Amino acid sequence: MSEITTNTTPDDADPRAEVLQAVVDRVTSWQDGATEETVRAELDKAVSESDVEISDDVRERIVSHLVDGEGDHVDIAELLG
Repeated sequence: MSEITTNTTPDDADPRAEVLQAVVDRVTSWQDGATEETVRAELDKAVSESDVEISDDVRERIVSHLVDGEGDHVDIAELLG
């Protein structure tokens, strides 16, 4: 089991981060080779099933990060900032 760490304190942590991290991890687990449209659709579906909302800007940053393959792990706290 791997440990996920962020550089935030409880006072400045975005309350969406934990839920969005799980959503992004879910999408990341299968997205290898998927088109941008597929990644966006699956991200939208996963977010709609959660209790959080994200802006279009954050959504596009996440999609771009996943499609461009910028590393194996996505630290959602960095993309929310």
